[in-house]
Amino acid sequence: METSEITVPEGDVVKDEPIPLDIPTPSTNGRPERVDPDLEFIRALRRSGGDSLKKCMQCGNCSAACPLSPHTNPFPRKEMAWALWGMKDRLLTDPDVWLCHHCNDCSTNCPRQTRPGDVLGAVRQQCILHYAFPRFLAKWVSDPKYLPVLLAIPAILLGLATRFREPIGEFFGFSAPMGESIIYSFVPMFPHWLLNSFFGLFSALALVGAITGVWRFSRGLKRSKVWGDDPTPVKGVFASLGSVLLKVVNHDRFTTCDTDHSRSISHFFVFFGFIALTLVTLMVITGPINPLIRGDFVYPFSLWSPWKLLANIGGLAVLAGVLLMIWERLYFGHLAGTSSYFDWLLVWSIFLVVASGFATEILHLLRMVPHRHVAYFIHLVFVFALLVYLPYSKFGHMLYRTTAMVMAERYGREAGKGAGS
Repeated sequence: METSEITVPEGDVVKDEPIPLDIPTPSTNGRPERVDPDLEFIRALRRSGGDSLKKCMQCGNCSAACPLSPHTNPFPRKEMAWALWGMKDRLLTDPDVWLCHHCNDCSTNCPRQTRPGDVLGAVRQQCILHYAFPRFLAKWVSDPKYLPVLLAIPAILLGLATRFREPIGEFFGFSAPMGESIIYSFVPMFPHWLLNSFFGLFSALALVGAITGVWRFSRGLKRSKVWGDDPTPVKGVFASLGSVLLKVVNHDRFTTCDTDHSRSISHFFVFFGFIALTLVTLMVITGPINPLIRGDFVYPFSLWSPWKLLANIGGLAVLAGVLLMIWERLYFGHLAGTSSYFDWLLVWSIFLVVASGFATEILHLLRMVPHRHVAYFIHLVFVFALLVYLPYSKFGHMLYRTTAMVMAERYGREAGKGAGS
């Protein structure tokens, strides 16, 4: 085994100290491969939670402990080697980074307290930064100094929209007199056409960004070394997608973990809670023309409306799940892994959306004006931040991980039939 070392220039995180690379010299098809370490990439990984990276001695315990790692070219040992060498291009096109579900079985079985799960989490953050469109939004979401800007954008836009709602509605022909069936609703301040148009426009822009980012990502994955030189699909695209969606619904990737098994519970609550809230949102958006809503469309729904009950159950499920996530990170950090700003931003964003939603509902039931309108405005700002910034936050994992899992399923990667088998 050949060894080498890199002296990293002094920076704000990576100090002027040698990083031992007691790992095999990278090679391709048995031939030595020239490596130009990306030192800034190493710094970025350490800033994002991979600060234990240099402790890795390539013993392979992490790959042996991981219940999700394929039989051939297992992870995360090779990813730790590539990260030590600063092989940015190799890692950003590696599907195995996304097959990892950060259960931390690898980290708790490491004899040197290296945390491979955290390193792969940092790599995933760098993937989003690399493939995102537009890229500056991903940089803003990853940097706490831009948080006031990210919240100010929806607050200003929504404030302008509500301030000029009447002339805008008259210009586009959306204004209409309120019916007698709508009692004490939010319509005078936040008409449905305005909210539907506002969130529809920016959600469409976010969707364009998400599709572009995932398309770039999928092109990168096709260049991955794990597929071999001439990969042959073992499944069709739709069959692979169906298999992956079944795994997502069943949460079977989380339940195979030993170290942080409770993560399956918190993710289960959040996942199905959001499904319930999404169904109710679709009912609200399509309310006036939806055949499932009989009679006049009255919104907000009454307290005992089936849709209101479903929304409250879904909100409580999300709240329970996110509180469990916070509890795990605060009191069981050694098992849950290091939580960076990128991780906490998503957790607190979900919490604030749900908490502000329940606050709005309570103030509405108490007939408190203008408190309920203020609470609803704040709630809408948090909803905007969660949904529109989705492709650039950790929430984007569901897009990137699903894409990687579909390709792995298509080429037999998860079944251990990938390159080298």
